[in-house]
Amino acid sequence: MAQIHELSVNLANQIAAGEVIERPASVVKELVENAIDAGSDRIRIDFIDAGLKQIVVQDNGSGIPSDQIDLAFTRHATSKIKNEHDLFNVNTLGFRGEALASIAAVSHVEILTNATGKVGTRAQFSAGIKKGQEEAAAVQGTQITVKDLFYNTPARLKYLRSPRTEIMKIVDIVNRIALGYPDIAFTLMNEGKLLLRTAGNNNLRQTVSSVYGRQVAEKMLEFKSSDNDFEVSGLISKPELTRATRNFISILLNGRYIKNFRLSSAVMDGYGNKLSDKHCPFAVVRIKTDPLLVDVNVHPTKREVRLSKETELSRLITNAISTALLINENEVDAVNNLTASKTETLVDQLKFNLNKNVVETKRTPEVDEIRENKPDKIKNIKHARYVDLNIPRDDDRYLITSTWSDNVKKQCQLTPFSSNNSTAAVISAGDELLASSLPELTFVGQTATYIIAANAGDLYLVDQVTARRLLAFKKIMRDLASPQINQQGLLTPLILEFGNLDYLQIKNKMTDIQKIGIYLEEFGQDTFIIRSYPTWLGRDVEQSVRRILDSFINVDQGSNASLIKRIAAQEAQKKIAGRKKLTTADCGEILTSLREISDPYHDAQGNLVIVRLKQNDLRKMFKRNE
Repeated sequence: MAQIHELSVNLANQIAAGEVIERPASVVKELVENAIDAGSDRIRIDFIDAGLKQIVVQDNGSGIPSDQIDLAFTRHATSKIKNEHDLFNVNTLGFRGEALASIAAVSHVEILTNATGKVGTRAQFSAGIKKGQEEAAAVQGTQITVKDLFYNTPARLKYLRSPRTEIMKIVDIVNRIALGYPDIAFTLMNEGKLLLRTAGNNNLRQTVSSVYGRQVAEKMLEFKSSDNDFEVSGLISKPELTRATRNFISILLNGRYIKNFRLSSAVMDGYGNKLSDKHCPFAVVRIKTDPLLVDVNVHPTKREVRLSKETELSRLITNAISTALLINENEVDAVNNLTASKTETLVDQLKFNLNKNVVETKRTPEVDEIRENKPDKIKNIKHARYVDLNIPRDDDRYLITSTWSDNVKKQCQLTPFSSNNSTAAVISAGDELLASSLPELTFVGQTATYIIAANAGDLYLVDQVTARRLLAFKKIMRDLASPQINQQGLLTPLILEFGNLDYLQIKNKMTDIQKIGIYLEEFGQDTFIIRSYPTWLGRDVEQSVRRILDSFINVDQGSNASLIKRIAAQEAQKKIAGRKKLTTADCGEILTSLREISDPYHDAQGNLVIVRLKQNDLRKMFKRNE
């Protein structure tokens, strides 16, 4: 049997660091929480090389006395609790006394602090061992510099993600803390570039604007409710402002950001059926309660807590959110009722006196002006002379003009319909069987929803909405597959503002976004500018671009090819909003176009487009075989 021995202090600290310090974002979290507990109202975070090379956290809090610095870097040394009773009445973010010791065990740490407002103190630690301490000039507060993180535990570096992912982890945790403390001014810098700055004026909406962007903050609704044990408040987004994940739901319990699936579900339940499928809102839920109802000592990093009366709290959150959404709907209806709808719109006729060489725009002398109060009656019409339409004229009042013959000749020289098969390049050899499986259909009629066609005694029912969306989807996919995607310039460039985390994710995926014809230029902090857009987009360019960019930054997007198909399907669905009255020519064009695609029977989501009723099936339905 191996001999049992006690671990050294340094080794024990490194093991503890494995529980508390998982990545650079963990260091930032622990140091910022210590700064908050010190009573700071201004906190600045700087980091280099995703936090591995250097992290600096500076605050203006109470500082650490020079004679307590050694104790601060000792495991299980804390000023937050003294006895067992305090453990169940924790009002601070940190209390374990492991953060500084764990950080110092896996890095080089320098602390510059001033607790008296006079002379400060500087101390250095490396691998958990103190290297020196001296007096130094310092302002009130504490500045901790962490360098060469995990330099003595290289195996832990293998489990870190890419630098951009680690940067986004840091940004995310600082965002959450800032939302929990809108009364503290936070500044986050990455190698000299500003990522986040909050005002610290205790205005939650303004803090949300700094984190998620102004356009998101403007669409947030306030909610508030309480009972004997809990007080909940915060901001939630309107139902039309959503994302595809729950990552934008922040649960803040007594200022501490926590992860709790049941409370997040309570937020979703508050929306009822107002949210689209697989869409989640923005939400900042602040919960205040007696610390006796919370056990925060169940997770090393304190991300998970144990709550008493969790069912009652979930019900309170759901009711508060549903009430806020109901009030918002009633306010919108009331505002609309203030403005009476107009039965008619009067439009002034503008008389343009253009150059006569361009076009003559004077009213015809044969018709006098129409009385405004009797629009359906003409006061007087003089006898109009007969005009031979076969004689060219120099004015624009008749069908044939002097340029008619030249235009006809030019049109005749054009060859819009090539003798070659135009679909040969679109349909691959393997898809010819599917394409030929749809015979040439003869239009029979239509209902409000379906096109009825026939071939050789068989009936075909075509869902007109699904068919039109399928054709629109195929056209968008052809546009995206072309080497040069057609662009439409904007008269006024479109400026898009995002939250800092979304901005970083979009910037990292700029190359993939350009492949679909959306060209973004950096335009200040957390802002892009668009000067043109691809012609396959819908009319509402800003809404379409934001929805597409949202698809790119979702974590569950999958491969690039499937993402592009999903974007094309969404855009096709937007263009074809619903059914419309089709002419015979429209129906014929749809039937012809369906034969030119590889699989005309299913749309991009796999929904049926065409249903075939064979002649034998029809006989059975009418019992003709009996």
